[in-house]
Amino acid sequence: MTDYDQRHGGPYDRGSANSYYGIYDPHFWPAGTGKGYRIGKGGMTPSELEAYEAGWIENETTGDRKSYA
Repeated sequence: MTDYDQRHGGPYDRGSANSYYGIYDPHFWPAGTGKGYRIGKGGMTPSELEAYEAGWIENETTGDRKSYA
């Protein structure tokens, strides 16, 4: 198992959060969520995309989802 950087705003964190909200949109924030600038899928390296996907999958396996009810 790969040990991904889980800092707030990083690719793994954003993948996990996006899964929670049900929005698949690979991106991350180098300076932290909502700070500085956002890097989208086109600007992400293969390892950053892998980390995003891993965060997404990790959260999907837990079934942790936002309830909009």
